[in-house]
Amino acid sequence: MKRHSIALSALALVSLSSMAQDAVVRIGHVGPVSGAQAHYGRDNENGARMAVDELNAQGVKIGGKKVRFELIAEDDAADPKQGTAAAQKLCDAKVNGVVGHLNSGTTIPAAKVYDSCGLPMVTPSATNPQLTALGYKRVYRLLANDNALGAGLARHARDVLKLKKVAIIDDRTAYGKGVAEVFRNTARTLGMEVVSEQYTNDKAVDFTSILTSIKSKKPDGIFFGGMDPQAGPMLRQMQQLGLSKAYLFGGDGICTEKLAELSSGARTLGNVVCAVGGASLDKLPQGKTWRSRYDAKFPKQFQVYSPYTYDATMVLVDAMKRANSTDPKVYAAKLATTDYQGVTAKVQFEPNGELKTPAMTLYVYKDGKRVPIN
Repeated sequence: MKRHSIALSALALVSLSSMAQDAVVRIGHVGPVSGAQAHYGRDNENGARMAVDELNAQGVKIGGKKVRFELIAEDDAADPKQGTAAAQKLCDAKVNGVVGHLNSGTTIPAAKVYDSCGLPMVTPSATNPQLTALGYKRVYRLLANDNALGAGLARHARDVLKLKKVAIIDDRTAYGKGVAEVFRNTARTLGMEVVSEQYTNDKAVDFTSILTSIKSKKPDGIFFGGMDPQAGPMLRQMQQLGLSKAYLFGGDGICTEKLAELSSGARTLGNVVCAVGGASLDKLPQGKTWRSRYDAKFPKQFQVYSPYTYDATMVLVDAMKRANSTDPKVYAAKLATTDYQGVTAKVQFEPNGELKTPAMTLYVYKDGKRVPIN
């Protein structure tokens, strides 16, 4: 018995010694894990954490040395100031690369911080086109931008639903304002009349006065540029005010599984048409098996972007492998030549960091469930 104990202790020491010799590679992740958008942030962080766990199980070697990955997770509460503070914290911690941020309003100012300290950043969800127009060499986006989402929804409204009059509300964030502007401009180009343009903010929950004003214009549909903590109450108030026949359009910010809960069973949920910058997981070769692994690890937490944070983490590590280095100064150049089959897409980048040939999926809600229609 004593010899057995000694043998086990020796084995444990060998194991600890082996772990101590592994090179540690730290991947930073930033998202809102507090506040009204915490369900998005947790989902994003889960995807990155799942990738890190799977990479560690594979026993990855880079530059001939076994590496152990760690996720360094920060909270930006969807606030630009907290976003830049979190970015500086990751720079100071000398992480090896960054996945994030969730929101365009936090990602755009954070990108400047990462650029100044030479850190590559892959965003899984920030869709404002301005991000890749800033000229930063180490910034990449893993899904379609607002130009695709806003325009795709406007075309669907006109060509498929045959709408003639639309109203627009945006929350004045970089994301909400950006996607609403694309929808508005495309709608007008396609011959639809924009009968009302209204503004709110990303903390509001009462839209009665805005919706009352819009109702008098008798629109066929309303486009909301914003996130689901606002879209949920908006749907309830649309029902209460008798706007029960108007469609509610929105980008990926409202296109979550939680929207049904946030709308508290409002019948107007059935009028939602929303867009996500990627293909439906159900239609992707690895999608269903990936989702089953995710659900087993993080039950009832899936929202939208976790497959993208998972892929973003894998894309960073793929570049490290091809460069035979975890040093951001060395492997950053390899990101530009990425050719990686991810869960969400075949990942290849344009010279400006945009994803090549991004897909877009339109969703509706049936019986409280989000369902793809293309």
